[in-house]
Amino acid sequence: MQKKNSLLTEDIKRYNRYFWTWVIGVVAFVALIIVATGFGLFGELPSFRDLENPKSNLASIIYAEDKAELGTYYVQNRSNVRFKDISPNVINALVATEDVRFLEHSGVDFKRTFSIILYNLIGKKQGASTITQQLALNLFSEQAREKSTLKRIPQKLKELIVAVRLERNYTKEEIITMYLNTVDFGNNSFGIKAAARTYFNTTPAKLDPAQAATLVGILKGTSLYSPTRNPERSLGRRNLILRKMADENFISEAEAEKFKQESLGLKFNPASHSEGLATYFRAVLKKDIQQTLKELSITKADGTPYDLDRDGLKIYTTINTKMQRYAEESQIEYMKTLQKEFNAHWKGRDPFKGNENLIKQGMKRSDRYKALIEEGLSESEIEKNFNTPTQMEIFSWRGNIDTVMKPIDSIKYYKMILRNSLMSMDPNTGEIKAWVGGINFEHFKYDQVKMGTRQVGSTAKPFTYAVGIDNGYSPCYQVNNVPYTVTGYGEPWTPRGHVAKQGYLTLRQAMALSQNYITAWVMQQVGPESVAALIQRMGITSNVPPYPSIALGSFEASVFDMTGAYSAFVNHGVWTEPTYLLRVEDKNGNVLFERKPKVVVALNPQTAYIMTYMLKGVVEQGTGVRLRYRYGLTNPIGGKTGTTNDNSDGWFMAITPQLVTGIWTGCEDRAIHFRSTNLGEGANTALPIFAGFIKKVYADPSLGITKGDFEQPTGGISTVLDCNQYHQGAGGENQEGSSENLNERLGF
Repeated sequence: MQKKNSLLTEDIKRYNRYFWTWVIGVVAFVALIIVATGFGLFGELPSFRDLENPKSNLASIIYAEDKAELGTYYVQNRSNVRFKDISPNVINALVATEDVRFLEHSGVDFKRTFSIILYNLIGKKQGASTITQQLALNLFSEQAREKSTLKRIPQKLKELIVAVRLERNYTKEEIITMYLNTVDFGNNSFGIKAAARTYFNTTPAKLDPAQAATLVGILKGTSLYSPTRNPERSLGRRNLILRKMADENFISEAEAEKFKQESLGLKFNPASHSEGLATYFRAVLKKDIQQTLKELSITKADGTPYDLDRDGLKIYTTINTKMQRYAEESQIEYMKTLQKEFNAHWKGRDPFKGNENLIKQGMKRSDRYKALIEEGLSESEIEKNFNTPTQMEIFSWRGNIDTVMKPIDSIKYYKMILRNSLMSMDPNTGEIKAWVGGINFEHFKYDQVKMGTRQVGSTAKPFTYAVGIDNGYSPCYQVNNVPYTVTGYGEPWTPRGHVAKQGYLTLRQAMALSQNYITAWVMQQVGPESVAALIQRMGITSNVPPYPSIALGSFEASVFDMTGAYSAFVNHGVWTEPTYLLRVEDKNGNVLFERKPKVVVALNPQTAYIMTYMLKGVVEQGTGVRLRYRYGLTNPIGGKTGTTNDNSDGWFMAITPQLVTGIWTGCEDRAIHFRSTNLGEGANTALPIFAGFIKKVYADPSLGITKGDFEQPTGGISTVLDCNQYHQGAGGENQEGSSENLNERLGF
């Protein structure tokens, strides 16, 4: 018996020895694996510097004048937010669902890990990763979560090590903030800031418990629990999280029940480069910044170039969100009406008769044509493709239309769509407040504010008159309104024109009524070289040859340049470069570069003020008078309409003491246009958009745009502006009383 007990004791000792040897061996093996992982045997681990500066794709944010977000550039729509700007409801929902012991563990919750192992052994699969471990995977793993157990083990070990390191380097607040800034919420929304805006059109600070639970619920599966794709499943997940929040005493039982009765309440606002405010402006701005960074050789600390889609730059602009919205609204409101007029005007007629080449050009410029060429199709095969009906989505002012149409017919359709652009700026600072580069960025990407140039027509006339005023001519000086030929500057030039009023007209009347003959007479007195020089001093960057015809706007210019030029009239003759970008900062707020506008003294201050008086005449008694009689704008406003040959381009340049606005309207091709000047003139195609815009601006007192008059230059005005007191002078007869009101004569 004693021998038997002795043998039993030996067996127990042996088994204990085997057991502890096995346990120690396993522990030693695990420790060895962990040490090996720590030394990078199973892949490189992040360095201390990497932990201090975790890499993630951050969207660059565009800020408007009032610091509101105008848009983003992104590969992943992600913007960081600080802990204090996140609602406690989000933190509570996340902790209650993902990691209830988050505040207690040091990166790895061993207590939870062992209990999860037991659950998995009995077939109840559960995840054991803490929030810190999930952050480690999101930030520092080069791959997604592995499916294979063998591959997952080393990945898991790396997560454990990185999680512990993260806990040593960051506070709990910083860790949970980084986590919420990096996770994917679906619908191209990365981080809680983008998610709050995308799903509820709000900020993270304003999320209530139900909204927070909905967003945290998405993390279980961005597709499976998507509020937009699977709303019922998302609702169930939300209610489960509300239940857990109540269990952890983050909300009361009553609150949980109340919120569970509510619908998801989505205000879905998906991020898109083709949607939102100032889409054309944002596209131009991006190219500008990229070019500037390259030209100035501005790079990151490691020498690599900045990436606007990934590096989280902060871009500060001059755009005013309210004015931008008013400008876009005014464009949409009027262009819908104008397009109807245009369609009715051409009904039953073929606008392409004699312009068949436009269709072929449009075909060859299209993306479809380029794609078919790359596929190796012949011209005949491509032509057949363009004449085969196919399913497509087309633009309309009633919204996008899904239809079946021949691609060649879609080209004709788009050729008949009127385009429009608008820019409005502060003439004193040069800051651009509104930029509408086209009618729909999704369908028409080409920006017509800065990138496009068109003939400017009669909006060029004030440049010629300004040189005349600068040479001593009075706005009250009278000239006979008869055909006039300019000589001495190359071939003799006689402009075409109609006579709005026969006999002698003052220069102010002539410009107000946009009379070509008297404008040509002024050109004869001052010469095209001096006019071309002034135009260039006023910021027109396109080619302006010194020919007499530039008096009537035979040259092309952009809305951007023309608006900047007119600002010099208001700013006492000083041209201030139109500016839309103030500065660009990196993600940490370090300034990469700033913009300061160029300033050029283009005109004598008295001449500039007289030109504002001349331009007011256009609205008071000339081609812009409908601003008064139709739109009720009786405060001091100056302007100039412009209509090019065959009514191809309609312009309106408007000046007020605080805003200068330029507007252009026309089709893609100049050959497609209104057939009558009554419909195609700038007073009908462009002016009404300004009227709608400025009325909205005046109605918003927060903008501070008043209805005051233009300020005289320091020292006052020596020129007589009251034509009743003006005498023509040497060689001329007394012209008192010649400045009569033209409204009755013109039928206004």
